[in-house]
Amino acid sequence: MLRNEYPRPQFVRSDWHNLNGEWRFEFDDDDLGLNEHWYEPEHTLNDSIQVPFVYQSKLSGIADTGRHDVVWYQRSFTLTRPADGQRVLLHFGAVDYEATVFLNGKQVTKHIGGHTPFSADVTPYLDDSGVQVLTVRVFDPQDDEQIPRGKQFWGSHSVGIWYTNSTGIWQTVWYEIVSTKRLEDLKFTTDLDAGTVSIDAMGVGVAPDDRLRYTIRYKDITVASGELSWQSDELRWDIDYVQNHIFRMGFHSDGEPMWSPEHPNLLDASFAVIDGGTGTITDQVDSYFGLRKVHTENGMVYLNNKPYYQKLVLDQGYWPDGLLTAPSDEDYKRDIELSKAMGFNGCRKHQKMEDPRFLYWADKLGYIVWGECAAATVYTKKAVDRLMGEWQEIIDRDYNHPSILVWVPLNESWGVPGIHANRSQQHCSQAMYHYLHSIDPTRLVESNDGWEQTETDICAIHNYAHGQAEEQGKYEEYRAMLATRDSLLTMCPSCWDIYARGFSNQGEPILLTEFGGIGFDVSGEPGWGYTSVSDAEEFLKDYSRIMDAVYASEGLWGYCYTQLTDVEQEINGLLTYDRQPKCDPAAVKAINDKYHVSRIRL
Repeated sequence: MLRNEYPRPQFVRSDWHNLNGEWRFEFDDDDLGLNEHWYEPEHTLNDSIQVPFVYQSKLSGIADTGRHDVVWYQRSFTLTRPADGQRVLLHFGAVDYEATVFLNGKQVTKHIGGHTPFSADVTPYLDDSGVQVLTVRVFDPQDDEQIPRGKQFWGSHSVGIWYTNSTGIWQTVWYEIVSTKRLEDLKFTTDLDAGTVSIDAMGVGVAPDDRLRYTIRYKDITVASGELSWQSDELRWDIDYVQNHIFRMGFHSDGEPMWSPEHPNLLDASFAVIDGGTGTITDQVDSYFGLRKVHTENGMVYLNNKPYYQKLVLDQGYWPDGLLTAPSDEDYKRDIELSKAMGFNGCRKHQKMEDPRFLYWADKLGYIVWGECAAATVYTKKAVDRLMGEWQEIIDRDYNHPSILVWVPLNESWGVPGIHANRSQQHCSQAMYHYLHSIDPTRLVESNDGWEQTETDICAIHNYAHGQAEEQGKYEEYRAMLATRDSLLTMCPSCWDIYARGFSNQGEPILLTEFGGIGFDVSGEPGWGYTSVSDAEEFLKDYSRIMDAVYASEGLWGYCYTQLTDVEQEINGLLTYDRQPKCDPAAVKAINDKYHVSRIRL
């Protein structure tokens, strides 16, 4: 079975069952399924598919890129009704776009949103025979441009910067057997300056005489442990992790146990819910978190109270055989390892909220992530409502990942095309900026990556105007545009201003978050890049030339190069679509390593 790893690495229970693999499947182009009761257990779908791969992908076993707005899934599994005091929770990692879930002919839940998880207590719907029939109807109207679909193209063949559409289940489906007295959620909020971490634990079915036992460990050292009474179904308490140890403060050392790309230190956390009457453990959950702080000051980004220069790479998160879904967990790990081998310390996940397994490896290996939600293409109330709904669920899912330093709610004015002068659309950008800060005080928010920014913590600029190597005049103009803060803020690399009307830089750091895009084809297939080279030697020369302009800048405080891999018709990756380096990663790293923190001008 592909994708058999535990899908929720920050909230791990031992008793779980993977439902990936072969399911029955059928297109419903005439939308007959509901009227004809395809959700009934007796109805059999006519095709098969490999979950969690969408029907458009090769790994699904179907590989049909035609338009099918309504599709159905079905599979049977064996599960006897659990004992009294236990429940069965059914989980979906992500289904694109609108999912209606039935068990044994009864609707158990409905979810709208293509990138976030959902679950349902299906205990009341279990069949006493022990044979359970799970059916899912998915609705993904491909001509609805109010849906946040990111880089997915609404046509039958990908074009330009748009890629193959994805419909249906694209992350793991599983169920777990839990107690009626259990943990529902955990949240870790670190305060580096105070030397504390606040823990929020949400319980279900707990009573005042029940207890929560916890242990926090760093490597083999127990940092904190104890028991708390469930006076309500929400507990919050603080832990002092500095404990008067100066080297845990991060000022005179690498700051163990602080998290950074160079030192990805993590703390393990285990929790047990204890029944007050019997003293038995009713639920056990393992988790982890990282201690880190990100803020801006003096026109720079600081990580753990030290200036930190981010060297990011744009990552679309597509795979040739799985599209949005990586074929294996190792593929997430390998992408990060290859990026770090080339001298990058993080990525901007572009127009996609990535699988939690990728974020787990980013946490564990030390890799910065900018989290960016897929966008709609038009501005309407429905589009805004949908986007805000997804962001709430994104924060709920990803709050605890230390690798995520920045949220990017908008990109290049997608979904807010009139933001330059339209106050309603500017208010939308500002509202998202303040909303994300209101529910997540631990990260920076970049309001509109690329141009036409409003209130923002980072001024993020896109500029592909470096030209071909032989265009020396254009290159010098590019170098001059990057040279200082003033030149960066007044340049117009496209037809859009850096800030929307009525807004200006308030001292926030400036980063070049899209540039480069050197097209280098090694496959023999037609494709495009922003510029082009013919071989590895020429690529390295052009990459070095572009990075020299970036590193010479007195105004930039980091960058995000376009891009990590080729994607379909785009051939501007450092790696091919199947993740083969186009040139020696060590040679790319040598260029990226030209800039060192010692060059910081304070």
